[in-house]
Amino acid sequence: MNIEIVSGSPRKESLSYRVALFLQKHLTDNTNHSVNIIDVRDWNLPLLQDVFTSVEKTPDAFKPLAKRMFAAKAFVLVTPEYNGSYSPAMQNLLDHFPKQSRKAFGVVTASPGTMGGMRSSQQLLLLIPALFGIASPLMLITPLVDKKFDGEGNLIDEGFRKMVDQFVQEFIWLAETLHTDGKTVHI
Repeated sequence: MNIEIVSGSPRKESLSYRVALFLQKHLTDNTNHSVNIIDVRDWNLPLLQDVFTSVEKTPDAFKPLAKRMFAAKAFVLVTPEYNGSYSPAMQNLLDHFPKQSRKAFGVVTASPGTMGGMRSSQQLLLLIPALFGIASPLMLITPLVDKKFDGEGNLIDEGFRKMVDQFVQEFIWLAETLHTDGKTVHI
């Protein structure tokens, strides 16, 4: 199964990207799934003008991104908190690909503060059903992210591993339940 981790911070020295790197390695090492990162910094998406409903209906410059978005069976959304919500760059990316029917979504937030982006997680829980996605109920809220992950995405606070493992277990269960043997389960 294709899983895309969407790293939603446009900042050059993104702290939340550290978590995305760790999750990519962790999921790759512990599952049989293909796991990649869509980094909003790599795509110069304009403010929403057109919704991309298929690869064929996507402008050439964004066809590689569209192929990945449509091929993904599950997403992990990793975002910092911006004014009590997720990043506008992530919103813009998801607005271009609005219908992700019956796909699993994991919610991961990160902040150097003590609340860990908790408010942005609540906003993502409102967005996911609007995308026709299904949110994994266990979220990974990451306070003091700069003390939990280093710049290369290595976990430096082993006390946080249990939270990561629980998040991954629940997310993978949901994604695999929705998509078995390459087929979408229709409930």
